[in-house]
Amino acid sequence: MNIYKDMNINFEKGGGLVPAIIQDAKSRQVLMLGYMNQEALDKTLATGLVTFYSRSRQTLWTKGETSGNHLKLVDIKTDCDNDTLLVRAIPTGPVCHTGTDTCWGESNDHNPLLFLTELQDFIEKRHEEMPEGSYTTSLFRDGLNRMAQKVGEEALELVIEATNGSNERLVYEGSDMLYHLIVLLTSKGLRIEELAKELQQRHDPKWHKH
Repeated sequence: MNIYKDMNINFEKGGGLVPAIIQDAKSRQVLMLGYMNQEALDKTLATGLVTFYSRSRQTLWTKGETSGNHLKLVDIKTDCDNDTLLVRAIPTGPVCHTGTDTCWGESNDHNPLLFLTELQDFIEKRHEEMPEGSYTTSLFRDGLNRMAQKVGEEALELVIEATNGSNERLVYEGSDMLYHLIVLLTSKGLRIEELAKELQQRHDPKWHKH
């Protein structure tokens, strides 16, 4: 947590407290709003569990200390004025004391599409570290031609399942193809988000094929 030691947070502006917006690190959903003083922030960084300052009880409280529904810290950012925190965390249960996922009564459903970014982050880490025994490492070591060939092979298997197989196998082979495509993109220094951006541009009625 030493990366946070240089955060210049303006606690004085709010009388010793700053608002802390809690966001689910995976779903990106806003979960709740709390307040932190320096001590609450220090405890959050030291324990990895999000801790607030209770204005009503005038004491520290770690989220989940009674319910067990903790917020596991992922990272913290300050806003442009250094007087508000954005805390990205992973909830271990409902966040609101009423039992709902968020303090606004919203459902914190994780969009599976967001996992594609997480998956490419993982694949990029494999590309940097190249650990032994990893299938992804072996693909990078085999080179560009092999990676491109694997995408083609998986695409063919996808077509076969689409025309003569089951929906379950279609999803399975489609997942294989998508994984190998992300590996190929990573090897070229590209991201899956760039494909999404391209499709988004094509969705514009003014878009014309290059």
